[in-house]
Amino acid sequence: MTAAQADLQAEFLEMPEGLRIDRPHVVDGAALWRIAKDSGNLDLNSSYSYLLWCRDFAGTSAVARTADGDPVAFVTGYIRPERPHTLLVWQVAVDAEQRGRGLAAALLDGLTLRIARTHELTTVETTITPGNTASERLFTSYAGRHGATVEREVLFDTAHFPDGPHDPEVLYRIGPLSH
Repeated sequence: MTAAQADLQAEFLEMPEGLRIDRPHVVDGAALWRIAKDSGNLDLNSSYSYLLWCRDFAGTSAVARTADGDPVAFVTGYIRPERPHTLLVWQVAVDAEQRGRGLAAALLDGLTLRIARTHELTTVETTITPGNTASERLFTSYAGRHGATVEREVLFDTAHFPDGPHDPEVLYRIGPLSH
């Protein structure tokens, strides 16, 4: 790693005081479910799905922990099987008491740097519902920090959702990444 890359990595991994990035563990599933529920923005999955996520996708997910080890934010994702150089970010959530400290950006940067150490990661994808300005800012600023462009297209429109009215999900494809 060059000195410039090390400086960039240190900048991306800067965490608010008293917090650290870690991999999630099964015992974190309940806290992730609570943080997602309390966010008010995310589609809440079953508590069971968060337990499975912490078990099966811990390598492609991250949590921010307090000094006591309690999760206060998370990013969940997975490597797309048909696009092995693409990380799909499923959910990002920050506990209300921790918002406004740059935690989501630090988690996203830390997670992608960790994944890039073992995978050739060229692209990050996520879906965002129209009007979710916090997520739009998070991912467009991520693209800017990583020298990448952002392509947008509707992935799932309202008619795709079988359980009632749902805003469309717009796919954000960010890449190619420069780590």
